[in-house]
Amino acid sequence: MGVGIKIPKKKKPIARRVSNKGGEPEYTGSAELSGEAYGRLRRSAADFYRMEFKPSDFKLWVLAWAKESDKWKDKLEVLKKLPDYEFRSSIGGSCRMLSKGIVDVHPGFNEYWAGLAGTMGEVKPLTDFINKHLTTMYERGQVIAEASKKIETQKKTMKPTPSIQERIRDQACEMTEEIDVWLDTWSDDPTKFDPKGFDVSKHLRSVSCTQAHARKIRDMFMPEVEEISNVVNFPKAAELAKMNEYDQETYLQYQEAYSCYDKKALKVRLEAFRNLMGSLEVIVETAKATRKPRKRVVNVEKLVSKIKYAKQDDKFKLASINPLDIVYASELWVFNVKTRKIGRYIAKNIDPLKAGREGSGLSVKGTTIIGFNEELSIQKTIRKPEEKLTEFKSAGKRKLEKFLDEINAVDIKLNGRINADTILLKAVQ
Repeated sequence: MGVGIKIPKKKKPIARRVSNKGGEPEYTGSAELSGEAYGRLRRSAADFYRMEFKPSDFKLWVLAWAKESDKWKDKLEVLKKLPDYEFRSSIGGSCRMLSKGIVDVHPGFNEYWAGLAGTMGEVKPLTDFINKHLTTMYERGQVIAEASKKIETQKKTMKPTPSIQERIRDQACEMTEEIDVWLDTWSDDPTKFDPKGFDVSKHLRSVSCTQAHARKIRDMFMPEVEEISNVVNFPKAAELAKMNEYDQETYLQYQEAYSCYDKKALKVRLEAFRNLMGSLEVIVETAKATRKPRKRVVNVEKLVSKIKYAKQDDKFKLASINPLDIVYASELWVFNVKTRKIGRYIAKNIDPLKAGREGSGLSVKGTTIIGFNEELSIQKTIRKPEEKLTEFKSAGKRKLEKFLDEINAVDIKLNGRINADTILLKAVQ
């Protein structure tokens, strides 16, 4: 509501809106705003949510609002079945605004709306808009829920077949029986326990322990190893004081759990575990070293054949690089001409020799960038794109490293998706 409205030239004084650190509007006191100010607040908030967040965020906001609604709280399970893309910024932003305290009905805004030239109808509460859309979404969710129920019913009637991972886990458990017997002797009398009294390596060879079994066995014993290690290497009082409450409580719980044993006895058990872990690690690393590399010729042109991107943009005077340059690159810079977001993909695995080895650098699957570090790869919205893009074009290697840090905007993680609004700015080999 209110989109495309021409604001009169003579404006009444509008209360200034205060934003929090993340840029999200503040809704405290929205009921006291003038009708015009309230309308501006709604529009600016809707634009902020649309440009700075994604469907998965909108889904969380909608579900959080529905949980507090008498009408929808009993229908959450069905709404959860809907995929993220069903949750648009309009309904997500509306739920977010209400949850953060904006008034649902503002009489002043209703009067302001009625007084504008060319407006029709009455302003409806935000809840009316949400309820209308949730009703439609709920119906689609019921269809999905019913389909899922049928699949689950079919699964229950089928005879379960152990997966490969389940078979490996069961085999690994059998391989540890003698190891468990040896470790149990420590509980009987820690002073007589010999941490080297059992040849773990010989035993693992005798039961044909593979690297897959070794990883499972390692995972079985790792929790106890970490617990005993934390007790043996218990932090000093000053170090403990610097920790958060959760970490402090964790260390104290470990200490209490093993309080019946002295530190000397725990050190002996820890040594036994280290011998065990060392033997397992040898099996894993040996398998890695002897593994034959897969020889497969990658058709780079085929990889990028389906990618959709903007070849050029006249407004910002930009042209995309050849998408072939993405494959094996250590970095890829992109710019969305519609959202004004500039992003940097950083490869998960770098190829230092630039040999084009499979699995190194970035790659493409369909229309999506793959092989990037999800934590380090981020994008930001730039307020003056013409200036910043000119600066980007002339930036050297060192300048590019700090380019995103110098942009005062919220960090948003990249998802790999490339579309027709995306300019492929630069690939670093």
